[in-house]
Amino acid sequence: MHRRTIAMAENPEPESLRADTRERLIKAPCEVVYGAFSNPDDLTRWWGPDGFTNSFYEFDLRKGGYWRFTMHGPDARDYPNESRFLEVVPGKKVVIEHFSGHHFILTMTFTASGKDTIVGWCQLFDTIEHYQRIADFVSNANEQNLDRLQTVVRESGDSVLC
Repeated sequence: MHRRTIAMAENPEPESLRADTRERLIKAPCEVVYGAFSNPDDLTRWWGPDGFTNSFYEFDLRKGGYWRFTMHGPDARDYPNESRFLEVVPGKKVVIEHFSGHHFILTMTFTASGKDTIVGWCQLFDTIEHYQRIADFVSNANEQNLDRLQTVVRESGDSVLC
């Protein structure tokens, strides 16, 4: 286990005070919504806040696999990212540890709700202070991220993502 992961797990601060947590109902089946994450070509279209594009260099979607990419911001700056997949349950759950810049653990869940999917999103930071420092940005960025996911799923149709 990574040193920062251990320190985060041992932090006595309540997780609810150092996490951005939300849910979004997406009007598509779980396999389609999960496909928009698990297929790198689709993921590059929606990952990140509004105005960002992505270049993926490595996307090894399995426990212990790495995800390395650059987010290209609307400010013309590049933001290198490196993450590792801590848990992958295809169609159900993905847990990512993000190392670059702000350290966090992101848990995404995909839960069937009739013909639709509830996407759970919990971005857990090391400390309350760290989270509070960037909470406004993170909250807005995560809403935009889920908006973009919803748009990609709606525009792509089942045949593209499955």
